[in-house]
Amino acid sequence: MTTNTASAPPPFGRALCAMVTPFTPSGALDLDGAQALAERLVGRGCDGLVLSGTTGESPTTSDAEKAKLVAAVREAVGERASLVAGVGTFDTRHTVELARSAEKAGADGVLVVSPYYSRPPQDALEAHFREVADASGLPVMLYDIPGRTGTRIEPETLIRLAAHPRIVAVKDCSYDFLGAQKVLARTALAYYAGCDEHNLALYAVGGAGYVSTVANVVPEQLRAVLDAFDAGDTGRAALLQQRATELIELVMSSGLPGTVTAKGLLGDLGLPSGPVRPPLRPADRKTVDGLRAAYERLVLPVPVG
Repeated sequence: MTTNTASAPPPFGRALCAMVTPFTPSGALDLDGAQALAERLVGRGCDGLVLSGTTGESPTTSDAEKAKLVAAVREAVGERASLVAGVGTFDTRHTVELARSAEKAGADGVLVVSPYYSRPPQDALEAHFREVADASGLPVMLYDIPGRTGTRIEPETLIRLAAHPRIVAVKDCSYDFLGAQKVLARTALAYYAGCDEHNLALYAVGGAGYVSTVANVVPEQLRAVLDAFDAGDTGRAALLQQRATELIELVMSSGLPGTVTAKGLLGDLGLPSGPVRPPLRPADRKTVDGLRAAYERLVLPVPVG
C-alpha cells in the first residue's frame, strides 16, 4: 500500500487560486487585467494559479483564449508560481487537444474535470483520464466535482489512477471527506480542497493545500491559515479559518456561482474582473454590498494572543 507523506512537496504549491478570467466591458478577453490580477495574487501569497477552471469561465472561453491566457499569465509571473490550465471538457478528443495546447503555452500542469453531461461509467471515466494524461508531458490534477458534472470519480477509481506517473493531484469538490481520506491513506496523490470551507480540515489530515475561489479577493488571509497550521499554531489556524467563513459562505453558497460573486466583489474593489459571460449574469448591488461588508470585516487585523 502506498501512503501519503506530509513531507512530500506539493506538486503545484499549497496556496492556489482558481483565478477569474478578466474581461473588458464589452466582454473580450482582458489580458492586461489578467496579468495585473495574477501579479497581485502571487505577490500576496498564492504560489499557484489555476486558469480556465470553473471560476475562470472555461465553458464560455474559446480554445485560443485559453492558450493566450496561459501565455500572458506566464509572462507576468514568470517562475514565481505554478500555472495549472483547465482543459477538461465533455469530449476526450477535445480535452487532449487542450492539454497539448496548454503545454505549448507554458502551463506547468493541467486540471481535468470529469466529462459532464454524458455521465460515463467508472471504467470509461478512467480510460478518459488515462488518455488525457498520456497526451502531453504535463502532470495532471483530476477535478472531482459531481455536483456540476453529474459523475463522481469514485475513491477506488482515484486509487487506480494514482498509479499513472503523470496523475499527481486531485481538486476535491466531492463533499465526501471520508472518501478523500481513504484516497489519501492509500495513494501519494496531492489532495487540494476545492471548497474553501474545507481548506483547513483537508490540510489537517494530509491534504496538499487548496484551489480557492475566495483567494481571488483575500489571498493573504487564506494563506495565513496554512502558515499558522505549519507553524504548529493550530488554534490560530482554526481562528483564521473561522473568520473567513462569512465571506466563504457569501462567495460560494449564496445561490450564485462563485465566478459571479468573486467578480462582483473584485469589481467593487477596483480590481481586474469585468463582466461574466452569458448565460451567467452579474451580481446585483445588494449582493455586492453584502460581499463588500464581509470582506471589510475579514481584512481587519486579527488580534495576536
